[in-house]
This record gives sequence, C-alpha cells and structure tokens, in this order.
Amino acid sequence: MNKRRKYDQDFKRNAVLLCSEPGRTVSEVAQNLGIAKDLLYRWRREYHMANGKSVFPGNGVEALTKEQKRIRELEKQL
Repeated sequence: MNKRRKYDQDFKRNAVLLCSEPGRTVSEVAQNLGIAKDLLYRWRREYHMANGKSVFPGNGVEALTKEQKRIRELEKQL
C-alpha cells in the first residue's frame, strides 16, 4: 500500500527555487530531494503561474476568495 507523502509550502517553494540556481536541473534537484521530477515540474509551473499570489495552499485544497467559496456553495445547491 502506497502512502501519499505531504509536503509543506516551504519545502515546495525551496525545491522550486533550487531548480532556478545556475547549473541545477529539475531532475537533479528531484533526485536529491527524493521526489518525482514530474511533481517538481508541476510545483514549478504552479509557482510561476501564481504571479505573487499565495501558492501551494496545502492538502490539495485551492486557496479561494470569499466570493469564490460562496459561488461553490451555491453551485452545490443546484
């Protein structure tokens, strides 16, 4: 049985920043950290798409604004 590992925001952010160091590759960083390179590619994409917003909200739950939460609640009621 595979147990899914969880990584906190700091770990993800630091892993992404390690990739941007000169001479470092995503594959190398992923191997050194013991994570899949595809996972690190995803974190890197999410980090760059955030454009200064909160990134890696945790536990697979999106960081939603109040309005977005309310819309989701209303959609569930339909």
